Amino acid sequence: MITAAGVGSGLDIESLVTQLVAAERSPVENRILRQDAQITAELSAFGTFKNALAAFQSSLADLNVLDNFGRRVGVSSDSDVIAATSDGTAVNGSYDITVNQLAKAHSLASGSYASTDEVVGTGTLTLRFGTTDYTPPDPGPESYNAFTLNPERDVATITIDSSNNTLEGVRDAINAADAGVTAAIVNDGSGFRLLLSSAQTGAANSIEIAVADSGDGDNADASGLSALAFNSTATNLSQTVAAQDANFTVNGLAISTAGNVATDVIEGIDLTLKDVSGAAPVTVSVSEDTEALKELVTDFVDGFNNFVRTANGLTAYDAESGSAGALQGDFSVRSITGQLRQVLSDAVEGFNGPFSNLSELGITTETDGTLAIDSARLDSVLAQNFDDVVGLFAAVGLPTDASVDYVASTEDTVVGSYAVDITQAATRGEYIGAAVQFSLGSVEVTDDNNEFSVQVDGITSGNITLTNGLYASGEALAAEVQSRINGDSALREAGVRVDVSFVGGNLEIRSERYGAESGVNVIAVDTTTEADLGLAVANGVAGVNVAGTIGGATALGLGQLLTGVAGSDAQGLQIRVTGDAVGARGQVDFSRGIAYQLNSLISGFLDADGILDARTDSLQDRAESLDDDRDRLERSMEALEARYRAQFTALDTLLSQLQTTSSFLTQQLASLPGAASSGNNG
Repeated sequence: MITAAGVGSGLDIESLVTQLVAAERSPVENRILRQDAQITAELSAFGTFKNALAAFQSSLADLNVLDNFGRRVGVSSDSDVIAATSDGTAVNGSYDITVNQLAKAHSLASGSYASTDEVVGTGTLTLRFGTTDYTPPDPGPESYNAFTLNPERDVATITIDSSNNTLEGVRDAINAADAGVTAAIVNDGSGFRLLLSSAQTGAANSIEIAVADSGDGDNADASGLSALAFNSTATNLSQTVAAQDANFTVNGLAISTAGNVATDVIEGIDLTLKDVSGAAPVTVSVSEDTEALKELVTDFVDGFNNFVRTANGLTAYDAESGSAGALQGDFSVRSITGQLRQVLSDAVEGFNGPFSNLSELGITTETDGTLAIDSARLDSVLAQNFDDVVGLFAAVGLPTDASVDYVASTEDTVVGSYAVDITQAATRGEYIGAAVQFSLGSVEVTDDNNEFSVQVDGITSGNITLTNGLYASGEALAAEVQSRINGDSALREAGVRVDVSFVGGNLEIRSERYGAESGVNVIAVDTTTEADLGLAVANGVAGVNVAGTIGGATALGLGQLLTGVAGSDAQGLQIRVTGDAVGARGQVDFSRGIAYQLNSLISGFLDADGILDARTDSLQDRAESLDDDRDRLERSMEALEARYRAQFTALDTLLSQLQTTSSFLTQQLASLPGAASSGNNG
């Protein structure tokens, strides 16, 4: 718009219009600015409040993890010899440990080769693991007396053909098989040698290597692929390290373990053996990890106090200065803070422990709303009732039956005590063969009976081949069958395994899985496998899920897990039932502790459709409304300015006309007869 001052009257129209429009704009614009500043301050304050609430929720996380409660800690008097770590389930005690021998892994070396790309041979390498009775040439005389298969280790067969028949290719093929043997090439100065090491230590993890040499057909000579044989027929590899167990004593009791990490000697404690101890024993002490639990409680109190201080600052009012926090008097903030305080002060329902509220742990509320810890009182509670503290903080079910474990719950699970009654224990799928035919105290596996295929938990194996030879016991045959089945690539990839035992003259093959999805079927056998080994093509007996009631309501069974169904108070309560016993199995006392309740509350507050988002959405709507007010003000001021400008322009025109008329009249009057003389006479 082109503007100018009054050209006729001399009026400053621009200044007059600007001042009048500004006077009209100022009250409305100031109101919008005040409201905008208030909304911005409140939005920022709510962001701060939400961050403080989320930080408090984070401080609760570890108190909602059941594994963080009841933990024990192991301390070694000499960590250079023995390191002790606990999974939290150990029993308090003190143990004097003497380490006499560390475990070692079996290691074998080949003869010397001129280069890494020298051809070794073709055929197959079959790797088995077990206990080897072998005397090496030094001290001699060399003697390979026996090999006892370890049924817990899988058997692997590796194909060596023209694509991988060099020393380097054999090394890579062994490593790629991931069979529990590590292969490396070492130059010892005389040439390149293949070094094979068992991935696991222990006497029962030594390596047996059987070779099917497709080059010269001789599986025992020192040429071709059979140069890598190490078994009762041929010892063409040199033993560089004999496999051995770790030997140590615990409070005078002699113990041997396959590894240098003993995980099942002292329940809940892992002992890592690093060196022999000499004459003086190492003391490992196990006690409650009270410091770790106290730290979790302290973090929770600090988290709440930081939240309270933030909330107090946002809602405070200073009477002297008259200033107030951005959220002073806000209902949502008061409501949230009040609900959190209520949980902190209420007793925990359903928990039948020696205490039910925070004050009994020495945690009390100060005048400013923060929490304070009586450290001496908390220490006393942790010392006397260490295993009971979990019920005050976490959601937990405490079974009275030692063979029933609490697994999980949901928001729908009602606090209370639930009787557990089992009508059917979970079982594993199994296949029981016919009698194994022993002759003169042994059974022979030959090319006529050494192959079969199975289906385990719905997964079909490939062709499984047993090692030919005489088996002097049913247990030895069972170990071979188990090792071969578990070594099948298809079954390994699917993560399914079996246990094989020899009972009453028969082979029994059981899935490691419990429940209706568990099963073992024999789907193919060799010519005389059924007659000699008792394995015939047939389906085994499928496993069954656990069945029973929780709190009198029929629950859903899956394997060993029993879960409360929808519509019952126990909905979502999940327990694991082990053992074969049916009938009444005690009860599970379920409660939701303070940390669980607070976490659930805060999750609701911070949820996308929670109270805080609703509040900030409302403020955003008000902010958008102010934008509309600004648009309306601008349109109104533009119209007002146009009206004022039109009015003043009309006034300017009128004044200009009046001035013109005035000048004309003055001139006319001056020209009348006698005007001049009258002027002179005057």
